[in-house]
Amino acid sequence: MRLHDPLILGLLILLPLLWRQRRQARATIRYPMVEALRRVGAGRRTRWRWVPMAMRVAALILLVLALARPQLGKATTRVFTEGIDILLAVDISGSMLAEDFTVDGKRVNRLDAVKSVVRKFLERRPGDRVGLVLFAARPYTQCPLTLDHGWLLQNLDRASIGLIEDGTAVGSALATAVSRLEASEAKSKIVILLTDGQNNAGRVPPLTAAETARTLGYKVYTIGAGTKGLAPYPSTDAFGNRTYVPMPVDIDEDTLKRIAEMTGGRYYRATDTESLEKIYAEIDELERSPQEGLQYLDYHELYPWLAIPALLLLIGESLLSSTWLRVLP
Repeated sequence: MRLHDPLILGLLILLPLLWRQRRQARATIRYPMVEALRRVGAGRRTRWRWVPMAMRVAALILLVLALARPQLGKATTRVFTEGIDILLAVDISGSMLAEDFTVDGKRVNRLDAVKSVVRKFLERRPGDRVGLVLFAARPYTQCPLTLDHGWLLQNLDRASIGLIEDGTAVGSALATAVSRLEASEAKSKIVILLTDGQNNAGRVPPLTAAETARTLGYKVYTIGAGTKGLAPYPSTDAFGNRTYVPMPVDIDEDTLKRIAEMTGGRYYRATDTESLEKIYAEIDELERSPQEGLQYLDYHELYPWLAIPALLLLIGESLLSSTWLRVLP
């Protein structure tokens, strides 16, 4: 929480002067028979004559606070910290729809499981710059390297199967991830590549991209996602009912292992959500190095919550002063 223009609060000093001027400016009428008026006594409304002025003062206080623009911070990032640059390359091909993972006891597809695990992974790595490359038949940079993990997670949440034409371009995805790391000056740079299939699209062979990563000194950690044997793949029958069709899990583990070995990384096999979480936890033990990045701050304006009640108070004060609590001149 912060005030964008705190100096505006100095206007609150003028409110006591307004109250004093109001009391001095109160008009009176001279009556020749004061004793008669005293015998009549004060009416019941007299005890409430302070209400309009109190409403006006409260409205002015709220308006001054609104002018100061209170803001609530929604996301913060770090400017200087220690971390490494990590590029996440995530497969979003059609086979990632297979529901052989669980989250909170519910069956989910592989992509949703990855989103859940990556969210926890980033919570443990606040000092790392992380980027995101999605791939199917071709790669797509969904989020460049950033310390703003909130923004990265928003981009990851928007990832969906079918966003890119179907296929599995492992080599092209790795090449794109490597190119995104080239501009970085961090001492440690890694790629975490997750797929559930084998390379069948793209222009760059996987081992060629791995050779480039090794030359540049980037580690590549590869993850094969999917249960062993057959996986339940969602389908719709002729009556529109949701059914599951057994689909063989076809991961090119040999190529993924070679990519990891060539670059000094490791290959992992995630057969369920628990094993996937353990994999990211192990990668979490990587060394850290100094890193500097941009700061992103996102604030939510709160002044409407003050300005609207102030307007209602002024309207109420005006109505009371001209009707039920009207004061004759």
